[in-house]
Amino acid sequence: CPSPSDLKRPNSTRLCALLYADNSPYYEQCCAGAVLPVEPGADVPYMPRGWADEVSSLVVGTRCELTVWSRNGKKGSKKKFKA
Repeated sequence: CPSPSDLKRPNSTRLCALLYADNSPYYEQCCAGAVLPVEPGADVPYMPRGWADEVSSLVVGTRCELTVWSRNGKKGSKKKFKA
């Protein structure tokens, strides 16, 4: 997985998080498969098509916080992730 300080686009603009579809019990094989980038300041109450219940691993960038909810529309229990 990339380090939190390395979350950047190819043009060097910052990303707040990367969500990955695949995971593994072996650390070196985590953060694989499809990737969903999260922009700074993004507010997404619904996951994009095909991503609901698919995120298996994630990396949150420095100076960012990712809040996720257990149900659509920012409902249910929530959890916060930081670098």
